[in-house]
Amino acid sequence: MRAWLLLPCLIALPVAAEVFTYTDAQGNRVFTDQPGTGNAKRVPMAPSNRMSANPTGAVPVIIGKKTATPPPFHYDMLRVLIPEPDATVRSSAGELIVSVTSEPGLQRGHRYRLLVDGQPTSEPGRSPVFALNNLDRGSHNLSVEIIDEQGRTVERTANQPFHMLRISLAQKRQVKPCLLTDYGQRPECPLKDKPEEEKNPFLRFF
Repeated sequence: MRAWLLLPCLIALPVAAEVFTYTDAQGNRVFTDQPGTGNAKRVPMAPSNRMSANPTGAVPVIIGKKTATPPPFHYDMLRVLIPEPDATVRSSAGELIVSVTSEPGLQRGHRYRLLVDGQPTSEPGRSPVFALNNLDRGSHNLSVEIIDEQGRTVERTANQPFHMLRISLAQKRQVKPCLLTDYGQRPECPLKDKPEEEKNPFLRFF
């Protein structure tokens, strides 16, 4: 009985393996792969009906796998040209012209955006030149971003410091005193501050 239970397992063996059988001293049917044991006889094996995992050699089709998205465009260089890092800018009105550049040039659908102290100064645009005014006196940080069509940041520079020195009208007058002809012509020389012209003392006798 035990011998018949072993038959399914033997049939599942690879075709290349040989199986032999004999009856032991107790009368039990024994199966073995050793042909020289007792009066063992070879057991005929039917051909295997197993199939190859890839019988045609075709590439397996993976269902539901998403196609990898191409990596985002990368700029080799992006920086602020003007002003230079740690520059001191002198302007009584707090005015500043900022110029930026990138390598390669700005790609289609991309825009520059300038930030002062982390805050955008205007809407993104393709112009690399920005005109700022009325900046507060003191130290500030500049940075520039490149934005794509979806509003995502493609590249961004590190913060670049600069210092705004706003000269008062009084300081300008100290550097270059107002002449009589300057009043009403220079902002620091308003007409209301123009001194009265000294009269010619000889005119009193006429």
